[in-house]
Amino acid sequence: MKKIAFLFPGQGSQKLGMLSDFITQEPIVLSTFQEASDYLSFDLLALTQQGSVEALDLTEHAQPAILTASVALWRLWNTRTDCRPDVMMGHSLGEYSALVCSDVLSFQDAVQLVYRRGQHMQEAVPVGSGMMAALLKLTADQVIDLCSKVSAELQQIVAPANFNTPGQTVISGTVDAVEQVILASQAVGGRAKKLPVTVPSHCLLMQSAADRLQRDMRHLIFNNPSCKLIQNVSANIENNPNHIRDHLIAQLYSPVRWTDSIRSLFHLDIHQAYECGPGRILTGLNKRIEPMQIVMPIDQIDQFKAAILSTST
Repeated sequence: MKKIAFLFPGQGSQKLGMLSDFITQEPIVLSTFQEASDYLSFDLLALTQQGSVEALDLTEHAQPAILTASVALWRLWNTRTDCRPDVMMGHSLGEYSALVCSDVLSFQDAVQLVYRRGQHMQEAVPVGSGMMAALLKLTADQVIDLCSKVSAELQQIVAPANFNTPGQTVISGTVDAVEQVILASQAVGGRAKKLPVTVPSHCLLMQSAADRLQRDMRHLIFNNPSCKLIQNVSANIENNPNHIRDHLIAQLYSPVRWTDSIRSLFHLDIHQAYECGPGRILTGLNKRIEPMQIVMPIDQIDQFKAAILSTST
């Protein structure tokens, strides 16, 4: 069998009604949502299918919802084919999905952990004081330099949060500092798009959330991964459970090195990957990083069936 990877999406991929066809047709997908609801003590299935967009988009709800959808698709995959990925990795929150599916964390521990993670992140910064924006048409080095200059000038936090593609870097920080970087980026030919989020992720404003998350993890069991695992913080393969745990904590206030992570996959001679979770954000990003590497979304039934067929060709 050819070597493949599974990529797990992060926050922003949630959508009301996600996986609805799977839920009505595949008992294992329905039972996964019901299982998560039991662990969370609220009806996650109803929230994702009949709730409001505003409720689903809350960080503490979106994170367990995306993780559950990703794990549900992974469980269904395992009932349809013997093909298993050589490598797994996730974008930000998606890293927790990768850890469940590579047997590092139990589903129960992970879904409860990301729920608390979302709460910690929301509570770390008062609503309205933090901000994120995607900067386009600039190199990563240009964005790093702009953030460094503005941070020094204003004595406020602003930093690269996601190195998504060679021409797209997301920044995170205080409102004033992010706004200033946006103006500075436009002055040198860049474009900017403010993101509709209430939490400035992956910057030092999340330090208190990371401290609380570390306490939550203290008694959790982290196992050796069942396949190669690439983490956001290092963009390298990680096998040591203690290192994996430490990187999860650091991930909250460190940038997601997605471009480097995808290139690490390519260097491992993996040219086929599947986006296991709601949406196709990672599929789109990959086209701007390694076009020769094919990524297929599997969150629609016809796409899922096509992906299963592709593993046997």
